[in-house]
Amino acid sequence: MSDEIPNEVARRRTFAIISHPDAGKTTLTEKLLLYGGAVNLAGSVTARKTQRHAASDWMELEQQRGISITSTVLQFDYGDRVMNLLDTPGHQDFSEDTYRTVTAADSAIMMLDGASGIEPQTLKLFEVCRMQQIPIFTFINKMDRPAKDPLDLLDEIENTLGLSVCPMNWPIGDGPDFQGVYDRIGKMVHRFERTEHGATQAPVRTAGVDDPTLDELLGVNAAAKLREDVELIEMAGTEFDHEQILAGQQTPVFFGSALTNFGVQLFLNWFADYAPAPRPRPAEKREVQPDEQAFSGFVFKIQANMDPRHRDRVAYVRVCSGKFEKDMPVHQVRLDRQIRLSRPLRLFGQDREVVEEAYAGDVIGLINPGMLTIGDTVTTGDAGEFMAMPRFQPEHFSLLRNVHTDRRKQFQKGLDQIEEEGGIQLFYPLDSGSREPILAAVGQLQFDVVRFRLEQEYKCETTIEALPYETVRWVHGDREKIRQMASRRGRSRVEDRDGNIAVLFRSRWDVDFAADEYPDIEMSNIGGRLGAQPAMAGT
Repeated sequence: MSDEIPNEVARRRTFAIISHPDAGKTTLTEKLLLYGGAVNLAGSVTARKTQRHAASDWMELEQQRGISITSTVLQFDYGDRVMNLLDTPGHQDFSEDTYRTVTAADSAIMMLDGASGIEPQTLKLFEVCRMQQIPIFTFINKMDRPAKDPLDLLDEIENTLGLSVCPMNWPIGDGPDFQGVYDRIGKMVHRFERTEHGATQAPVRTAGVDDPTLDELLGVNAAAKLREDVELIEMAGTEFDHEQILAGQQTPVFFGSALTNFGVQLFLNWFADYAPAPRPRPAEKREVQPDEQAFSGFVFKIQANMDPRHRDRVAYVRVCSGKFEKDMPVHQVRLDRQIRLSRPLRLFGQDREVVEEAYAGDVIGLINPGMLTIGDTVTTGDAGEFMAMPRFQPEHFSLLRNVHTDRRKQFQKGLDQIEEEGGIQLFYPLDSGSREPILAAVGQLQFDVVRFRLEQEYKCETTIEALPYETVRWVHGDREKIRQMASRRGRSRVEDRDGNIAVLFRSRWDVDFAADEYPDIEMSNIGGRLGAQPAMAGT
């Protein structure tokens, strides 16, 4: 048996970056690409209009608002490693997209703002990673601004997340006094120099902590403070334990500033060495090993109109085992039929190139003519389907109207394609005499994205009206009793795009009341999308 597949799999590092909004996630993404040689000049989301936009933020609305709305796949080589970076939205309204992306990762970088510590969205996304049992690597960002005491930040991680913490470097000052970091592994002080807008790699000077030139390099007071800090953490700090990290029980912690590039390369060097290679994946019949010969993968994302010139839909496939080759025939498990994976793409933000081969850990894009949906498994093996993905329960509902009736076909096509991506769900009223679609989403901002994309990509102007509903239940049972239940005040009978009947409720209390009043009607928070998967309550 050839060593090609095991050797290539061992080179892969596939990871997501999670954070609270504004913690600097997109900026760190850009700087990892800068140090990985994937871009020559990093574009910052805080940059002036005359500067570059972030490579990972390809959608026009992302560039306008300076936030990540879609998940982006970025691959680059770093030394002998192949790094697959899955950039995710930080905003809580896009948690569902982030969750699905995390399912495709083998580890996660958790970014914290040094001034804020652990914030609500960070905590929610950490729980998602914990559910997936993937290791967490922590980067405490924005040390170039006034920050909490480093020891307080470590205590916060330990007490809030229940993780053992191991600081791998130590900051030298904060805010305008932030000069660099002490590398605990290499026992060296790294003093960085700022570059214009942090767009190029930061020049660095090094010295040992006991080097007599350190006082001159940092200043007498800063050098004395660093020596005290180093002595303290070496005496009282947690020992590095790689097995505990891979088991999700310990998180290595790095301090730095993505904006100024301070500490980024040190972090990337260490991460490339110690982050896990592709891991086994549970499937319907058995656990799939990444280095086995049979190819397998699953669709974790659909994105329409990445290239507006072609109006195409791209299915993102995480390769879980074996070797992918262009034009190979595979078994589409859900449809139980053979399909040929032609026109495979390697994606870099919005850019794309045809890929001839890929290995476990890689992410490929497949032009999707409707044969693939989120959660689908494609394989040449016999393990069956990979575990299905949960859907988040929608919490916001709005009625969407198409202003110009002559654009009806484009309006419906746009809605169908956007729903296929999994960010929204569509319902249609059954008792109002109107077929105007009701949008359901985890967060309000999803509605803005839908309207923007309908206008920009499908030339459809829309209006939107917020509805008072809070949750939805799919219902099964006697049709007349369902009609009676849905006719009560504060409820609405609808169907999803697959014709499944559901009822919208104004409160979860009313759901419980309806369940008691109509015990013969089966109510479920799972629709018919993405396979038979559990739905997650809230975000």
